[in-house]
Amino acid sequence: MKWSEISIHTTNEAIEPISHILHEAGASGVVIEDPFELTKEREDQFGEIYQLNPDDYPEEGVIVKAYLPVNSFLGETVEAIKESINNLIIYDIDLGLNKVTISEVNEEEWATAWKKYYNPVKISEKFTIVPTWEMYEPVSSDELIIELDPGMAFGTGTHPTTVMCIQALERTVRPGDRVIDVGTGSGVLSIAAAQLGAEDVRAYDLDEVAVTTAKLNIKLNKVSKTVAISQNNLLNGVEDNSADVIVANILAEVILRFTNDVARVVKPGGAFIASGIIQQKKDLVKEALVAAGFSISETILMEDWVAIIARRL
Repeated sequence: MKWSEISIHTTNEAIEPISHILHEAGASGVVIEDPFELTKEREDQFGEIYQLNPDDYPEEGVIVKAYLPVNSFLGETVEAIKESINNLIIYDIDLGLNKVTISEVNEEEWATAWKKYYNPVKISEKFTIVPTWEMYEPVSSDELIIELDPGMAFGTGTHPTTVMCIQALERTVRPGDRVIDVGTGSGVLSIAAAQLGAEDVRAYDLDEVAVTTAKLNIKLNKVSKTVAISQNNLLNGVEDNSADVIVANILAEVILRFTNDVARVVKPGGAFIASGIIQQKKDLVKEALVAAGFSISETILMEDWVAIIARRL
């Protein structure tokens, strides 16, 4: 079978929304080539030596790649992807070069080549993300392992916005807590909350593919008894107001739309973890949270991204 590799030269800011567009178009996963990886300091946690080829990375910006089957609809699919990406300008998202290229690869090459980008990664004091095909032994008794298959969709859980959310969950989730994960994607944040001792986790996503993917990952990580996943638009129709923690790793523009709903659903004193925020939108989100009845407890920064931990007054 022939596959088409679609490659988008863009910016860090646009990675998340473009990845979502590619998943919506039928891609089963994305590869992100970020030159930052060439200079990133890595602790030798796993007995591995990271040898990255600079030729695989752009000199500036990032490249987001995905793979689509070559069929009679491919041309229409690619045009729809381009149009959706161009429409991101409406949300003040910097697209950078926004150069789209297409190439053809054989299935045998595609099926294994992308795996070279993924290794076990320790992303916080407690959590390590491990691709399902890797053999990995915990280095400490309290280390928590999340297994993910990036081929399912939505990446490996190591994007800065996800990492900050997991670090924030470590600081906020207590045993017995009720947690809501809005825009769950791969389900990685729900898995983390369950492993931290949450008693009940509800995960919502509007995307049917995300719901299916999250259910598979929840089962893979053996937290199905704690985590319930369903298709839903943000917190629409959620009337229960007993959540101890709500977490949302989505675009700032979306967070701004439902801060009042978060205030309605989370307990007084409960936490809201908001991530997926670019630096330029940080103050807008903070102002909206304060207006909705929250106090800002902590702001976490990683690369060009921001996560906010807020408490309901």
